[in-house]
Amino acid sequence: MASAEQKKSYQVIKQFKGLNTKANRTAIGEDEFSWLENAQPIGFGNLKITPTQAVVNDSSNNAVVFSNTVIHFASASLNITDYVLAFLSDGSAEYFNVTTNTKGNVAVANTFSNAGIQVSQYNNDHILILDQSKGLYQWDGNNTTTIGSVGLIAMVNYGSGYNTAPSVTLSGPDEVGGVQAEAVCAVTGNAVTYVTLTNAGSGYTNASNLTVSFAGGGGNNASAIAEILTFAQGTVATAVVNGGSGYNNGTTSVTFSGGGGTGAAATAIIRNNAVSVVVMTNYGQNYTNNANITATISAGGSGANLVPVINNEPNVGVSSFSGRVWVAFGRSVAYSAAGSYNDFTSVSAGTIVITDSTLHGNIEQIVAANNFLYVFGDDSINVFSDVRVTTAGTTLFTNTNVSASVGSKRSYAIFPYFRSVLFMNDYGVYALVGSTTSKLSDSLDGMFANIDFNSPIYAGQVLINNILCAAFNFRYYDNLFTESYRYIQAVFFEKRWFLTSQDSELKYITTVPFDGKITLYGISNNALHKLYANPTGAITSRIQTALLSLTDPIRTKQ
Repeated sequence: MASAEQKKSYQVIKQFKGLNTKANRTAIGEDEFSWLENAQPIGFGNLKITPTQAVVNDSSNNAVVFSNTVIHFASASLNITDYVLAFLSDGSAEYFNVTTNTKGNVAVANTFSNAGIQVSQYNNDHILILDQSKGLYQWDGNNTTTIGSVGLIAMVNYGSGYNTAPSVTLSGPDEVGGVQAEAVCAVTGNAVTYVTLTNAGSGYTNASNLTVSFAGGGGNNASAIAEILTFAQGTVATAVVNGGSGYNNGTTSVTFSGGGGTGAAATAIIRNNAVSVVVMTNYGQNYTNNANITATISAGGSGANLVPVINNEPNVGVSSFSGRVWVAFGRSVAYSAAGSYNDFTSVSAGTIVITDSTLHGNIEQIVAANNFLYVFGDDSINVFSDVRVTTAGTTLFTNTNVSASVGSKRSYAIFPYFRSVLFMNDYGVYALVGSTTSKLSDSLDGMFANIDFNSPIYAGQVLINNILCAAFNFRYYDNLFTESYRYIQAVFFEKRWFLTSQDSELKYITTVPFDGKITLYGISNNALHKLYANPTGAITSRIQTALLSLTDPIRTKQ
């Protein structure tokens, strides 16, 4: 007698937790996925296919393609207008105005290096651009100029016979679009005692062109010289360790030898027959070796000990925080004067060197968020907060270590997200909330071995299906479907992960909050794309559920 036909058994899956690559497919939960690409697990029984990218067109309906190979991509706002900025391999930079859909130039070729660019903004009227070797720049929507501001102003001769403070006139900047520096002076006992900057200016590049004039006040013979501030790598500054004795008052030249570079020059000011200060008239370039560089006064006296110091640390981060600009290099963070983006020499400006043992190497990035300035090392995080100015005009702030074991060197994969800061390193994705760091990416652990960490890793926020998500873009070796490298995005929201693939060559992404929506723009083959913006375009989704135990010989899974 024939046995009765066995009925089919159905397995219905409607509760979606998201992706889990950490456990084997046979061991993950029934409500998890071993691969989930271009499908967003929004809620119970609700798995939505994600929109694909859209090519961005300009106001003439032409696709926006940048003129050279893009090596960095960022966004910023200027006078309530949103821009995406593309930095190109020839050292130039171009913008796309998201408001007007127009493309234009930020800087000509050879302005910037072809790596290590950072972008921030100050007060919505200056976009700040930090070059790892060439220094700090600003773009005002029309001109790009170096934050080659006037730095130290040193008195050469106090003069005599002054009844009132004379006016101070500084020569103009060297670059078109630069800002005129301004200063005032003080008189004590009929002599000019010091000069104080009121505007450090910008666009000053050649110290030999910089002059300081005095006029009025009823006296005569007061004179001063000034130097230009620079964050350029390979330059030289000089400290006076011992002023010596027997030198003729006035000025004398300082010459440099060794160090591997060229062009450094300075003037020493002699007061009371000793070296008082050294003003750099040329910082030089391409200096690398602090061990064999020397500085020598040209003539007269003895015992002066001048110590030249080479700035050989690359610039790694720039951020606007607490009404100032902060620049990170090596283990140091320089900060501008209160209420200024370009004055790094006044009394309320300064530099802090992080000596904490928790910072094992150098600083990797600085990020302002949630009323803190986060200072990232490769395996540590410090927080600056409570910035204040004393009655004497100096700046104080707290410096607290909040992570002694986790940080990130992926400087473009650190960003604010709600009330936290998210960041990716080579072994996970983490959230920093207050002083607590927690790992978010346990479910992605199975993917990290296949990520190409030699390629750019970028991240940002984006609305997908009207849900605010965090997206991390990286090059991934897909050993499941394509057996090749391609760029994908790991997307996080509401404690769950899924993957998207907007374009296989999508190398760079950046967030633009525009028209009430937080969007992501990206670069693929030098063309500009708006991500998740085309709900009708074709997109390939890949959904792999858990493998369920086979209790019946016939089973249909839906």
